[in-house]
Amino acid sequence: MPLLRRCVLYCGGSDHTPPELLRGWAASRELPIEEHRRAEDIETMVLRGRGVAVFIEGSPDHPEHEALLRRLKSDPFTAIVPVTILTETHDSREMVRWYQAGADEVLSPLFMPEEFLARLDAMVSRAERDVSVHPSTRLPGTNEIEREFRRRVESKTLFAVCYADLDHFKEFNDRYSYYDGDRVIYILSRILHDVVRGLVGANGFVGHIGGDDFIFVTSFDDFSAVCTEILAVFDEMVPLQYNEQDRRAGYFFGKDRRGQLHRVPLMTLSIGVVTNQHREFTHPAQVSELATEMKSYAKTLPGSVFVVDRRRGEQEVRSGPGGLDARNP
Repeated sequence: MPLLRRCVLYCGGSDHTPPELLRGWAASRELPIEEHRRAEDIETMVLRGRGVAVFIEGSPDHPEHEALLRRLKSDPFTAIVPVTILTETHDSREMVRWYQAGADEVLSPLFMPEEFLARLDAMVSRAERDVSVHPSTRLPGTNEIEREFRRRVESKTLFAVCYADLDHFKEFNDRYSYYDGDRVIYILSRILHDVVRGLVGANGFVGHIGGDDFIFVTSFDDFSAVCTEILAVFDEMVPLQYNEQDRRAGYFFGKDRRGQLHRVPLMTLSIGVVTNQHREFTHPAQVSELATEMKSYAKTLPGSVFVVDRRRGEQEVRSGPGGLDARNP
């Protein structure tokens, strides 16, 4: 089935059409406007992922429009789509009512054309920012991570992409609780953010793929110092997330998939590092695939460690525990 083209959805009365300003704004973004008279049709299109933004005529003659707004904003799946109410008057009480119902923006004829368009641009920017940020850590998500990869590839400068992943995190969740697991995820996000920001400033990037998977990007010259500091801070803080008995022992007993008891060590952090020192990337997917490969290799090594891909011809050099090198022909 072909993908539906993204568009602007407009819900108006039988005698209303989208305002000229809205038509011009949508055209400037190369977005077609789909007009629907029935609120149910608008909701269906949003549920199918069709609408980039929804515009609803805010008229007392159409109480179903307020019900539509409330339904859209009560469902987390549809709530991320920005909804603008277009009113015929600038009555403050009516505008407050729409905002309380969940509207992202309320516009009236009183707004000058420049402000009308600026408000629409700001609304869409807010929506795009909210979608691209991971809700639990407030770090950029997968869309922004891909954009960062593309930016680095196109910049033609030396860079390092680092894929960080927790070891023994599932067992920790099983022994403690998902609440404790979320706390560990948040702590790791702060460590990555604060170390990268503190050591490389605006030249660094930290993103959250999801779960316990993170990406951070630095210049080639900075990645070793950044990874070393991250691992040092992590190893100092992670034991504090266990109870005293587990912390003193350095492990706890957990069950494997067969129900057999085995020792589970305290969590460690594995980081796979990819650079463009000896290779030229042409697409973000290449960076992602190689970073995933290096992260998987790092997870086979004991303790908190970062491994670096330094392939040159048929030889591969990876930095292992304690800074040692493993050469694989």
